[in-house]
Amino acid sequence: MSNHRQSRKRRYITWGVAGAAVVAGGGVAAQTSMAATAWPAQKTYTGRAFDTCAAPSLAAMKAWHGGLYGAAAVYIGGKNRGCAQPNLTASWVKSLTTVGWKFIPLYVGSQPSCGSGGSVKISASTAAAVGKSEADDAVTKAKALGIKAGSPIYLDMESYDITNMACNNAVLTYVRAFDKELHAKIYRSGYYGFSSSSAKAIATATNKTDLPGNLWYALWDKTNTTTSDWPWGSTQFTNHSRAHQYMVNSKETRGGYTITVDRDAWDAPVAITG
Repeated sequence: MSNHRQSRKRRYITWGVAGAAVVAGGGVAAQTSMAATAWPAQKTYTGRAFDTCAAPSLAAMKAWHGGLYGAAAVYIGGKNRGCAQPNLTASWVKSLTTVGWKFIPLYVGSQPSCGSGGSVKISASTAAAVGKSEADDAVTKAKALGIKAGSPIYLDMESYDITNMACNNAVLTYVRAFDKELHAKIYRSGYYGFSSSSAKAIATATNKTDLPGNLWYALWDKTNTTTSDWPWGSTQFTNHSRAHQYMVNSKETRGGYTITVDRDAWDAPVAITG
């Protein structure tokens, strides 16, 4: 993790301690526990998206609509979510869905014991149980916002030392339990992480069982793509299952409203709302 990102994420987690198409099946191949269930069609957005710590006001979002971005990531919950979310309500989601915004649900759960992010850490002895319970919480939070079954929930995993095998194994145990429970609740699994660490651990894992079917990788090369800089095998996370955070801390003014955002290239599921 670069110091740039780490200082930014302190606003998010430890830190805070204290055009669109509908397709079926995208990203399902890696999600083995989904196979036996009839799933709602995946809602896919392809284009530019942004993420920012606190959901902007309704007026700001309306002013920004129709510009560079068509989707926005929203931090729906998690013990390590750093920013308060006074604007993020079911009526906010409903109103902005009507305007045409697409939403990317992001959940900041427990973080690696060998990483610098978050005050609530993953313990090897409780990783599976905590992963399951936090997935239940994520689904509860999503439903309260009007984010329906079949939607993805992206688990935010900050940078950590993936060469620390005990720590890495605990993270993967947690992620598998989180994803398996999401699937049991009929929600798709997604994952935000760094191309050099947390995302790499998912992409290069030998055992893919219950690992996320959609990968959102942080690689700040300022390139709006999910293909030309994709760090892993070309056959991985295909069929609308990739997103790329390519720029951070971009201060932008649109329609009279200034927001500092991170830019994302998106070709992956978004929330089913409305």
